[in-house]
Amino acid sequence: MTATTGTRDFLLPDLGEGLSEAEIVEWRVAVGDVVTVDQSVVEVETAKAVVDVPCPYPGRVVALHGAAGEVRPVGQPLITIEPLDGDDAPDPHATYREEERAGSGNVLIGYGTGHGGPGRRRRRPRLAVAPEPAPTAPAAVPAGPAAPTGRAVPGASSTPTGSLAAADREPEPAPAGGPAAAPLVISPIVRRLAKEHGIDLASVRGTGPGGVIRRVDVEAARTAPAARLAAVPDAPDAHVGLAPTGDGDVVVPLTGIRKVIADKLSRSRREIPEVTIWVDVDATGLLETRAAINAASPDAPVSILALLARICLSGLRRYPQLNARVDTEGQRIVQSAGVHLGIAAQTDRGLVVPVLRDAQRLTTRELAAALAETTASARAGTLPPARLSGGTFTLNNYGVFGVDGSTPIINHPEAALLGVGRIVDKPWVVDGQLAVRKVTQLSLTFDHRVCDGGVAGGFLRHVADCVEQPALLVANV
Repeated sequence: MTATTGTRDFLLPDLGEGLSEAEIVEWRVAVGDVVTVDQSVVEVETAKAVVDVPCPYPGRVVALHGAAGEVRPVGQPLITIEPLDGDDAPDPHATYREEERAGSGNVLIGYGTGHGGPGRRRRRPRLAVAPEPAPTAPAAVPAGPAAPTGRAVPGASSTPTGSLAAADREPEPAPAGGPAAAPLVISPIVRRLAKEHGIDLASVRGTGPGGVIRRVDVEAARTAPAARLAAVPDAPDAHVGLAPTGDGDVVVPLTGIRKVIADKLSRSRREIPEVTIWVDVDATGLLETRAAINAASPDAPVSILALLARICLSGLRRYPQLNARVDTEGQRIVQSAGVHLGIAAQTDRGLVVPVLRDAQRLTTRELAAALAETTASARAGTLPPARLSGGTFTLNNYGVFGVDGSTPIINHPEAALLGVGRIVDKPWVVDGQLAVRKVTQLSLTFDHRVCDGGVAGGFLRHVADCVEQPALLVANV
């Protein structure tokens, strides 16, 4: 839509998987800045990820719609752009539609529209906002593109995953005689970590390039007695941090991904009649098998999680009833043709479940490589929203937290979840003799609507037998 004559409104696009809204984390530009096509103008947080949103129009920013912390619905104006003198002011949505016809859809940073070579960003024009005093020249950056201009909204994070690296951005110093510079924080993960632990970033000394505060700096500050709550109750973005009450309680607003997690788990408990069964297993043979595989090919190691994923895939091939979902509106059970394996991963943003689509098509080594890449990307926050949904079965290794068992909540709308506890030395009877073995506990939580105990028990027993005797897995693949 066109706001006024000669200006163009860029509407918040659908960022994937039918998401209906997004929360503004930080504006990358300010009113008066000049932007180029495909330049990142705002960082937003959806129910699934933190992403950069590029603007398809070049020109001067005349209006920003929404402040940091505000939730904007898809299809509503996000930023208003005025063409520069001499621009022919094309159809407001011509560029956007051209990108969609090219197959890129609603393009995000890192999935570009063909402007510039791969892996490169163009230098962007810089324009100071008139009412502000001109800043002193920043220190030269040895390599990399110039950073985009624009004032950061107070309390917002600086650069999302997939944006410029810390070494590629040199913060501008405060004007001479002006107020002290704000803490130099580029990573949204670092900012959230500080808020979670009540660390005042203004008191943290950054050890990164140009004084940028890194995660290790926040971790070091956690033990410092001078650490304080970062959020101030009356600050513009206080609702995204921790706020103390008069009696010393700390109120954590249920927003962003925490709210999404809460809503999804609550829905799972409301709709799914879940049952959990479990069994202790001797994992000694599985560990020995992994050691033998990795000794043969040390350059392509296979993790225990990859072997457990392979075993799950074997079990789902035998018991496809668990690779399903219940369509409550259609009153039917839908068994999926492929196994889209979800892997529960704890990140700084909260619990996420990245998905390996058609995992049954991967070899064990391919599974290992895909799992390593996917979990690393999930923790770094670089996975696109489409990689965080659409699973049909979830594998949850909560043993990394040092616990033996759990009764996990099913990842709605899936029908089952396999949990794995820690592997520890325990006394175990082997051929009538007591021995010390590597023992773990497996738990299966399943939707009782898709199957009865016989199917669930059969699946869990198959998984347990393959863990104890990995040779059985070979006979079934």
